[in-house]
Amino acid sequence: MICGVGIDMTTVERFDSWLQKPAILDRYFNDREKCPDKSVDFQKQHYAARFAAKEAFGKALGTGITGFNLCEVYVCNDSAGKPELIVTGSAEKKLSELFGDCKLFVSLSHEKNNAVAVVIIEK
Repeated sequence: MICGVGIDMTTVERFDSWLQKPAILDRYFNDREKCPDKSVDFQKQHYAARFAAKEAFGKALGTGITGFNLCEVYVCNDSAGKPELIVTGSAEKKLSELFGDCKLFVSLSHEKNNAVAVVIIEK
């Protein structure tokens, strides 16, 4: 049963200034999400899609992005490249309180100027 669905879209250009401020990246992104060794265009799309996933998670949860640290929600890719949403700390606790044992699904996409993410919570 689907318990929550969230979608978020953001502009890639928004992340131009973020790449110049490591403190912002540290605040919003888990170390496992960071990609320092890629082109600037790749990094902007990478971070934009992952930030959209964090926002989409908050929407699927029904709480928005309050009550947890955004670094506690992050996207990693499995060995085949499929994105997986990982939730830890207070975000994991909130997810468990609201939905108990559940599965998370995430889909990311980006084009030159936009990035989008969808998160589904399933029991």
